[in-house]
Amino acid sequence: MTQQSASAVAMIRPSQFYPNPETALDNAFQQEIESDDADNVSSLAQREFDHAVDSLRGAGITVHVFEDTPAPAKPDAVFPNNWFSTHHDGRIALYPMYSPSRRVERRLDLIEGLRKHYRVSAVVDYSPYEERGLYLEGTGSLVLDHVHRIAYVSLSKRADREPLQRFCADFDYEPLTFESTGDDGRPIYHTNVMLCLGSEFALIGLDMIGDRAQRETVRARLESTGKTIIALDRNQIENFAGNALELHNEQGRLLVLSTRAAGALTDEQRATITRSARLLPLSLPTIELAGGSARCMMATIHLPLQPASA
Repeated sequence: MTQQSASAVAMIRPSQFYPNPETALDNAFQQEIESDDADNVSSLAQREFDHAVDSLRGAGITVHVFEDTPAPAKPDAVFPNNWFSTHHDGRIALYPMYSPSRRVERRLDLIEGLRKHYRVSAVVDYSPYEERGLYLEGTGSLVLDHVHRIAYVSLSKRADREPLQRFCADFDYEPLTFESTGDDGRPIYHTNVMLCLGSEFALIGLDMIGDRAQRETVRARLESTGKTIIALDRNQIENFAGNALELHNEQGRLLVLSTRAAGALTDEQRATITRSARLLPLSLPTIELAGGSARCMMATIHLPLQPASA
C-alpha cells in the first residue's frame, strides 16, 4: 500500500555552504552574508546538518548521508530534493535545474549508493530540458500527493509546464498548477515553501494564491482528498512553516520542520498537526540563510528495499 510519508531520506553534508548569489535573484527567502564570514558559515552549517541527522536517526528515521565533494563549489548541495526524487515503483527522476551552478549537484554515485539498499528499476532523466531553458526543480517545484497521484505545482522560473506535463505522464500524476506570489510581487520560487502535504493535513499559504478561482480549486482538491487545511499566513511562510516534511517511524508519523518554523505556528495549528504527527523541530538558522529549510534538506526514499540476503 502506497503511503504519503517515507521512513528514509537521503541528505548531503555540505562542503562549501553559503547563500548562492546566482539563486538570490528569484529566492526572496535568501539572506546575504559578509564574504569574510564564508568559512564560519560553512562550519556552522555542517554542525547544524550533523545535529539534524542525529535528531532524525534518534527519532527512528533511516538517514543515508552523502558527503558533498569539495570541487566544484556547490553552495546549495545541502538541498538535494531539487535534483532527484525516488518513487515506489523503483524509478528515480533527475530534474532540470534553473541555476547553472546547481546542475553539478547531480551525482550518479549517489544513485549507485542507494542501489546498495534499494531496488532501482530505472533512472528517468529530465535534465536535457535545461538546453531549452525549461526547468522543474524536483520536489521543490513538485509537492506530490503519492496516494491520490496529484502533483501540486506553483508555476515559476523553476517550474515550467512542459517538463511538468512530461513528468506527470511518465509517473502517472495529475498536475494541479497555480500561481503564488510573495509580498514583493515575485512568484514563489518553490511550491514546497508554501505547501506541505501530510497524510491527513496540508499546511498551505492559500493567501499567496492571488487568483480566487485557482485558490478555491486548490482548497477544494485538498479537501476532496481528506486533508485538514491548516492555513499559513505570509509571516509564517517567511519563517519556513510551509517547508516541512512528514516522515514516519515504526511508532507513527513525524512532521520535521525547523525550530524557527515550529515557533511560527499557533497553538491551534500545533494541536491540529499533533493529532496526526509528532513535531520534530531541527535548529537550522545558518542553513536557512540560503533560502531553504528542513524540507529542502531531505530527499525522501520511496524505493522498494533490496531483498535480504540469505
